[in-house]
Amino acid sequence: MRADQPGKIGDLEIRNRIAMAPMISNLADPDGMTNENHIAYLEERAKGGAGLIITEYTYVDNRNSRGSRNESGAYNYDFVPKFRRLTERVHFHGSKVFMQLVHAGGKAFLDTNKESPMAPSAVDYVGYTPREMTVNDIDTVISSFARAARFARHSNFDGVELHGAHGYLLQEFLSPSLNLRSDRYGGSFENRLRVVQEIIDAIREENSFALGIRLSLYEDDQDGYGPDYGLKIAESLMGLDYVHFSAGRFAPPGSSSSFYSPKTHILNRLPRKPGLTTMVVGSVTSLEDAEKVLEMADFVSVGRALLADPYFPKKIMSEPATVRPCIRCNQACRDLGYGEVRCTVNPSTGLENSLRHIPKLKGEIAIGGSGVKGLEAALQAARAGLHVIIYEKNGSLGGQINAIWDQWKRREFVALVDYYRTVLTRMGAEFRLGENLTGDGILCLPDRLYPDLAAKGRIVIDSNIYRYHDDALRLSEENEVIITERSLTSLDRVRQAAFRRIAIEKGISIVKESNEKPDVSIMERHQYDIREAMISGREAFRRFAEGRSMDFL
Repeated sequence: MRADQPGKIGDLEIRNRIAMAPMISNLADPDGMTNENHIAYLEERAKGGAGLIITEYTYVDNRNSRGSRNESGAYNYDFVPKFRRLTERVHFHGSKVFMQLVHAGGKAFLDTNKESPMAPSAVDYVGYTPREMTVNDIDTVISSFARAARFARHSNFDGVELHGAHGYLLQEFLSPSLNLRSDRYGGSFENRLRVVQEIIDAIREENSFALGIRLSLYEDDQDGYGPDYGLKIAESLMGLDYVHFSAGRFAPPGSSSSFYSPKTHILNRLPRKPGLTTMVVGSVTSLEDAEKVLEMADFVSVGRALLADPYFPKKIMSEPATVRPCIRCNQACRDLGYGEVRCTVNPSTGLENSLRHIPKLKGEIAIGGSGVKGLEAALQAARAGLHVIIYEKNGSLGGQINAIWDQWKRREFVALVDYYRTVLTRMGAEFRLGENLTGDGILCLPDRLYPDLAAKGRIVIDSNIYRYHDDALRLSEENEVIITERSLTSLDRVRQAAFRRIAIEKGISIVKESNEKPDVSIMERHQYDIREAMISGREAFRRFAEGRSMDFL
């Protein structure tokens, strides 16, 4: 099955097999209303060719169902006109759009809900124990999902997806480790499915549009269920048009695995194709990944790759080499405790409504330096219509990316350099390797260089700077390396868990704090990384063009 072939979910035809996965964006208003920023973000992915857009999880009541700040909400019918604007804008570009509905349950966000979290059973939720739900609570939740589905229908969504994954309420009922009830909603497999089935039945009574569910195929936790159980859930629920397989409960890596995990990691554990329309997510970042998923599933769900490049669907169907690659770094895209959605390799993500237009110019421009900053400046200049000449004193493009030692990290990050080389070559850029820029142009050296660490037998690292994680692995080959706990705070929990495992395997000691003077001690809230370099490159070109605009007219 090819990615560009149309497919069906129930009676609804989807123009191709690529769906945008639901991802937290925090772009809605604080009360849950959509807005122009949120709409523009989703519309850009529809422009990019996704056959189906699935919204981020949308909470179903205003009591205790919210999972994050500025999450979209489907509890107030006064919101419907603005949500109709969202569906209208997505439909303009030929995409279908589903609303994903959620109750966060025991994971409900303490800061933003009116009432305290509740769950099927009062068990530990990684340091917090929610209250056990009463039968009346359950009845109210079922009514809330049915009401939210009506909200979606009135807002002209093409369907609804129930969020039954990632440790939220519906999965909490499905999971044997979280559901310890002994009434009709727990105790047996059939009883654990009952709440979800009753929600499906309630929605089906009033709506004929597409209805699916996102399930964790397996849980990564030590007491978690395996893929056979997840598959059994999918095939036991009645009245669904499709199942969307993700993974995870509390423990990493879940669905958003880092570069330390294999591609298509969720598909790799799918025992077989279930007996209904299937969608699979998980580390799909290329045409090859998408085609691999479509050998087993009807649709491929794409998440972070659509943050990196909103035109991922169109590009993989026509010019795969021009896809701006997701490097699975889990940096900007996972900073959602207080922030909005962003992407390390795409500074435009989440800011689609405020992007500045690149003016059309004529002439030639020289760029000095071919690190990420210089390559992004060169790309902006080429898009403006200028003939670009890139000078690089070394023999290869990529700057500091070429110095990455970590084999897993290097494999993904080098793809970014390949992307720039490909698109700039197609846009007619020249590369002068082994030459310095000596005349007029933009000198694009890094804005910040972090000091090198020398091999000296015993090395102590106390720094959250990403490059020192790489240095720790490199130096551990022939040195004793100690790294402090706070050095890992810049890594999201998925990448951190994998790094810990690899570091310990290499003999690195991870300590709460060191009694020795560190060889490096730099802690920065906003370190100079790939995204900062890209932004700097764009700004360098903008300032240069504005100051010399008459030269190009």
